[in-house]
Amino acid sequence: MRKRYLTKKTSKYRSGLEVQIAEQLNSLNVDFEYESKVIKYTKPQKVHRYTPDFILEKKKGGVMHIEGKGRFLTADKQKTLLVKAQHPKIDLRFVFSNSKTKISKKSKTTYAMWCEKHDFKYSDKFIPKEWLNELK
Repeated sequence: MRKRYLTKKTSKYRSGLEVQIAEQLNSLNVDFEYESKVIKYTKPQKVHRYTPDFILEKKKGGVMHIEGKGRFLTADKQKTLLVKAQHPKIDLRFVFSNSKTKISKKSKTTYAMWCEKHDFKYSDKFIPKEWLNELK
């Protein structure tokens, strides 16, 4: 288990302080390992920004957010779910190039199925007339 590294500039240590600590441990005959273990951790949530493509005023107040999507990547889906979770009253809808597209090569789930599962309204190619009827 004992690993002793050279304490020269060509050593694996990243700083002079690390060299100094290694020299101290070596001089005291203390067994140690250097950078031999990886500890996984999750960074605290960082504030990000989301800018919907289109914002439309509704007749009965509030707004409709429209996101046009050709490709609906994993990062897009994750971001959308976070936005919805943190802003539960947001009216966010999707207009896809093709809502029958699979979310990945290995999945049977389509963009449409994903939207239905997560309670998002969606359409293909154009904003539906029903949605437009909700506008001022």
